[in-house]
Amino acid sequence: MNDLDPGLAGHAPRLRSLPPSCGPVRLIAVDGHAGSGKSTFAARLSAALGDAPVLHLDDLATHDELFAWTARLREQVLDPFARGESARYAPYDWTRRGFGTERTLEPAPVVIVEGVGAGRRELRPLLAGLLWMELASDVSWERGRHRDGPALGEFWDGWTAAERKHFADDPSRPFADVLIRQLPEGYEWVKGPSTTTGVNHFVTESEGVAPPR
Repeated sequence: MNDLDPGLAGHAPRLRSLPPSCGPVRLIAVDGHAGSGKSTFAARLSAALGDAPVLHLDDLATHDELFAWTARLREQVLDPFARGESARYAPYDWTRRGFGTERTLEPAPVVIVEGVGAGRRELRPLLAGLLWMELASDVSWERGRHRDGPALGEFWDGWTAAERKHFADDPSRPFADVLIRQLPEGYEWVKGPSTTTGVNHFVTESEGVAPPR
């Protein structure tokens, strides 16, 4: 599958038509367990949206603050967007263990926020939509460990413990508008738990999207 996935392109107009959620920006969160394929999906969704900006939450987290990045996100990104201004943030370098050169993130019509915890409680009021990568935690973590290799085994031990605690205290999946299932070719968009009883502005049965299982 190439980056210009026709299945994702079919959802792009619906995402663009959502009401702005943070100033002029429609924030679309892509959440899920580490190793579940969020970054790849976000890149392909960005391409389908005409290269919509993607903010990776790994750029805001640190070794000492795996999930304590909310204030940094609000100050550097969300508050400027709410004012219709460009965001400025310095991505964290996981090798050097320090923040790097400052980047600018424009308040585009759609901005994708990708990372574990993107759908957390404090952010949900500012989201136009929450997409959850539907892959079990043990499968996701095994994929992540395999990707990163044994040298990062100790890091993954600490990460999985922190992620378990985060989602136990502040789960995202129950509030997802859409569950994203990766297929051998493309993705399946399934109605999320937050919209099973109401109108879903992301997916419809007429588009052939599967109901929740």
